[in-house]
Amino acid sequence: MSGSRENGTFAALRGQLQDAATAFAGGPDALEGILLGMVDDVDRAVREPLEIFPVCHHSPASATAMARRLREKQPKVVYLELCEDMAPLLTELRNCRLPVAVQAFAGDVDGFPQDWAPLSVVAPITEASAEYQAIAYALDTPGVELVLVDRSADHVFQWDTGGEQTEEAAAQDTDAPVEAALHGEAVGVELGDLRPRFAELEEHLLRHGKVRHWSEWWHQYVEVPLGDAAADHDTYRQVMFLIGSLFRRLAPGDGARVRVDEDRERYMWTRMREHLASTGTDPADCLYVCGAFHAVSRVEEFGARGTGTFPISPRTATTWQYGLIPSSHAAIEAQFGLAAGSVSIASTEWAKSLKRTRVRPYRLAGQAGTKKPSAKKAPAAKARGSQAVVPAPESAAGDKDRLSGFLRRPPVLDGLDEAELLGWSVDIVRAARRNGYLASTADAIAVFETSVLLAGMRDRAKPTPYDFQDAAVTCIEKDAVPGRRDVRRLVEIMMGGDRIGQVGYDALPPLARDVHDRLAPLGLKPQQRGVQRALLDMASRPELRPCSDVLWMLRRLMPHGAARPIMGERRLGERSIQESWDLALGTHQRTLIELGYEGVSIEQVLEQRLRRDAYGPQATTATVLAAVEDAVLYLRSRRLADELGTHALKLLGTERSVDGAPEVLRRVRGLLAYYRTGEPVLPAWIESFVKTGYAHYCTLLPVAFRDEDATVGQVAAMLGFLFSVESLALSLGCDRAQLELAVAQSHPEEPSKTALLWAAQVQLGTLSRAELRHRCDALLDNPLVVPAYPRYLSGFVHALEPVPGLADVVVEAVSNAFGRLPDTVLLPWLPLLITTLRAGAAELAPLLIREAGRIFPGRLAALDAWIPPWRTPAAPPATRRSLPGVPRRQGVALLPAHPVTCDAVAELLGCTEGWTRSDVPPASGAGLLSVHPAACDAVAELLGCEGAWAASSAAPSGAALTTRHPATATALESLLTRP
Repeated sequence: MSGSRENGTFAALRGQLQDAATAFAGGPDALEGILLGMVDDVDRAVREPLEIFPVCHHSPASATAMARRLREKQPKVVYLELCEDMAPLLTELRNCRLPVAVQAFAGDVDGFPQDWAPLSVVAPITEASAEYQAIAYALDTPGVELVLVDRSADHVFQWDTGGEQTEEAAAQDTDAPVEAALHGEAVGVELGDLRPRFAELEEHLLRHGKVRHWSEWWHQYVEVPLGDAAADHDTYRQVMFLIGSLFRRLAPGDGARVRVDEDRERYMWTRMREHLASTGTDPADCLYVCGAFHAVSRVEEFGARGTGTFPISPRTATTWQYGLIPSSHAAIEAQFGLAAGSVSIASTEWAKSLKRTRVRPYRLAGQAGTKKPSAKKAPAAKARGSQAVVPAPESAAGDKDRLSGFLRRPPVLDGLDEAELLGWSVDIVRAARRNGYLASTADAIAVFETSVLLAGMRDRAKPTPYDFQDAAVTCIEKDAVPGRRDVRRLVEIMMGGDRIGQVGYDALPPLARDVHDRLAPLGLKPQQRGVQRALLDMASRPELRPCSDVLWMLRRLMPHGAARPIMGERRLGERSIQESWDLALGTHQRTLIELGYEGVSIEQVLEQRLRRDAYGPQATTATVLAAVEDAVLYLRSRRLADELGTHALKLLGTERSVDGAPEVLRRVRGLLAYYRTGEPVLPAWIESFVKTGYAHYCTLLPVAFRDEDATVGQVAAMLGFLFSVESLALSLGCDRAQLELAVAQSHPEEPSKTALLWAAQVQLGTLSRAELRHRCDALLDNPLVVPAYPRYLSGFVHALEPVPGLADVVVEAVSNAFGRLPDTVLLPWLPLLITTLRAGAAELAPLLIREAGRIFPGRLAALDAWIPPWRTPAAPPATRRSLPGVPRRQGVALLPAHPVTCDAVAELLGCTEGWTRSDVPPASGAGLLSVHPAACDAVAELLGCEGAWAASSAAPSGAALTTRHPATATALESLLTRP
């Protein structure tokens, strides 16, 4: 290497830097080693026979230089720094509108910590990027092979042993707009990332460059000089090599990050040498596209003739899914820490650079969102493109020192384009007016002059978009922002806006295509961004009912806002006949695509998620019952509901707390009502659940009454479960004595739970309503208990859940408190009552209010004379008195008085004997037995009595029959006394 230093291409540059280091540092030291080492890095990269093309992420200068170089060199193999397992997806880019991101997704991990799941890696691609130019050239040029050489998505997380990337992704701003969150929590593959890792260096560059952030510095000092038409290929490469070497040598000593960078470089050179050896391709016919930071690598494996060997570890058993997701300029900026609006400005600069340099870019055939060149302009453009590029001989191109001349050359002062700046000023004022700003023509003039002034203060001959943005904020945005967008955001929109990509129908996974096909009868555009209104009238169009099912499942699976019902609901046993929806499937296309990684249909994905929720480590009985309800609502799957219900039964027996009792009560009530009205018999699992739950909650009831952690609402929910399913539980074989013993063993100390216990005793019959009223009166009579009376009322209100019949007693208790307590006690006590009822029993207040409305008078004038029902004296039992002189009529006397009615009833019953004569006495009960012996024989046979009738003409009396037939008497006695 010493010989190359003395007689190499960059010998003059080395001498100049050595003299500069001696002059500034006072002698050879570390500064000389850094400066000369940078030249060595550039020399080594330039001399590599496999041409290295250094790039910066989403840089218009890199994209322009890439398009120019591809037309000059026409390489046969393009090596690209991108995850090697993403190669099959690149052909689908032609079905998308850029920007989009190539994604690798893993929902279930095997070989990684479970708390890392789900794993996601994205590589965003825009049209103004060198990567897209290389992909479009390789895919549309016959005979050209595109080889991805970077580590796979699995290795991204294998080398991230500490989980730093997942933690950084999880720490992203959750309040970011939707456009900035299109990548979700994915780990970005930083293609061509080029930014100082030395904080002091970046601060120094920003301060001396008189800029605010790195994106503005890069635009001013790298993009503009390298994007000029005079910047040839060799100059571009050597400058990018120099910048990459500078950032690499001044990077802090983070061992983990340096190790990952060097392993990536070893990985890529190993893959390239393997491909060269297997195909026999000449390195001179290849082009290696990578970030400038990796282009000047110093690892042993560097180069086509590298000596080092790097063992590549096998992938884990994790199953990775691959697809394309929509991206946006804001999402790319948020993913890689770029300044807001920098990608949009880069896109605008890319379009201007194409016009200025007359370079023809590469675009995939059939690419959505690109303009097709007309047949008349194509030859002229081709001629201009051929005139714009004069390729140098390959032998001499890499041996020239273009770097020294570039560094010594003064910056080319681009004259002020007054027309462009004036157009910007007019456009921003027009946009500000539309967004509520009081902007005028004077503001446009002020923005124009301020932009020129700021550029002069920052030593710039021409205002940059960032100077114009600062001037617009200064001149237009006075005190407040009247609308949703501030002036800085308006400038970003005017410069190109936040362009949002879209994945085409053919590039979607099967699940997303199936959703679009099933929603086709609605006549909407599912891929259109924004909110669309869908109206479903299933009464007149029954074919829309499957669309309704799909929408309800999407509402269950996707974020809020993707499918939002405006009219209509879906509950157990109910189906809407008309529905109205707000759909934004195009806005949430990424979520719909990621659903396709979990299954081929939304029914399959929903079933998998229900199972995952039910069998998860944090699953409770309430969550499993919710999964059962969703299985019935959305899937109508009796098989899945029975399976999950059986699992809920198992979890119920293992729970030792009552935290989920309110939710369990609500779910069980709904499921019981649904199965009782819609099924001929109850499922076996729910019968077992009722039996087990009855015994389980009876066991926990005494403990819950004394447990300080158990709230009164949870205990009330337990009693509500026991009382609501009591009849069903007893019919299934449960014993009511178990509940009575549980209530008897409960001895609460908290006032609210004490009141709840009294209500349970009233429901069981061990405490009468009169005794309950007496206890409430005793509480009001005791001045020591009055401050705690609101908590007793809270317990009574919660008691309306298990014992709704006590609503009148609760109204009475509240009314007595307001009527008996003096103002000195009531006024300080009233806020506590309101806050207690609102916090603990807000959902039960309507029942209490309804009962009060039934008891109290409806008009205010009647309130003064109104007497509460509980204070009205009890009336004596009513007795019927006959008028003097009028005999009381018995029921038997009415029959002969109205014979027509009796005849009609007799005819209806088929009686043909007619009326008995008045001179014949009516037959007694014993006589009827002998007159109708068949009836008596049937009863005797039913009771198992043996014996014959007495042969006597006289009918025996009742006592005589009892003596003659003791077996019959015993059987009747046992039958009548059976409980």
